[in-house]
Amino acid sequence: MGEHWDHGRYCDAAEQEIAAFAAAVRDADPGTPVPTCPGWSVADLVVHLGRTHRWAHALVERLSPGNVPQRDIDMRFPADRRDPAGYLPWYAEGAAALLAALRAADPGAAMWVWGDDPHVRYWSRRMLHETAVHRADAQFAAGLDPVIEAAVAEDAVDELLANLPYARPWAPQVERLRGDGQTIALSSADTGVHWLVTLGPAGFTWERTAARADEATVSVSAPVSDLDLFLWGRRKLGHPALEVSGDETLLIHWVENSAL
Repeated sequence: MGEHWDHGRYCDAAEQEIAAFAAAVRDADPGTPVPTCPGWSVADLVVHLGRTHRWAHALVERLSPGNVPQRDIDMRFPADRRDPAGYLPWYAEGAAALLAALRAADPGAAMWVWGDDPHVRYWSRRMLHETAVHRADAQFAAGLDPVIEAAVAEDAVDELLANLPYARPWAPQVERLRGDGQTIALSSADTGVHWLVTLGPAGFTWERTAARADEATVSVSAPVSDLDLFLWGRRKLGHPALEVSGDETLLIHWVENSAL
């Protein structure tokens, strides 16, 4: 497993991604389709991320021992959710409140999370990666080819693999990530980090490895930003950045059942 960053570093990185997302949507037509989120426009993307920030803020501020449905949180939506003059200040206000709550809280304080680490520090990490992937979505909508900073992307791979088993209540297809010992090797071509995912009868396990697992059932090698975007469904099989060898049907099985 990779080493977690400290809470303050996650908060700082999340702040950078929050600003990058705002920059990516500031001059966009709100109706522009987001190709990596089928059926969504840029306006939908802003509302989704803004709602998520406000939901996480409410959880952290209360040190909530259980989930609070978004419908029970006053989102204070702008009058016109599709008008950048209204929704960008709304987005910025919610993000600022989230960062303030995270920085004011004890990172080791216990609280509800949907993933693997039931403490405040879970949310600084989760909000970094949630914002980063949606910043990439916004840049895809603008016709750009986004890049996730390497250290962020490495941690995002760790975080996704750690959280995925906990997504079963709302992503039941994760249950199908089982096997008889088949392995998926993930290799960062630019930073030299490797992960090995093993599908067992009870589910999957994973670990960082010192070297590329050449005997894996299937292997994927790519720059770590592309590897992160692939695992989040933003890079598709066949993309030139992804070098695949071995049993591609196993990789398709992973892609189809790990989508969140």
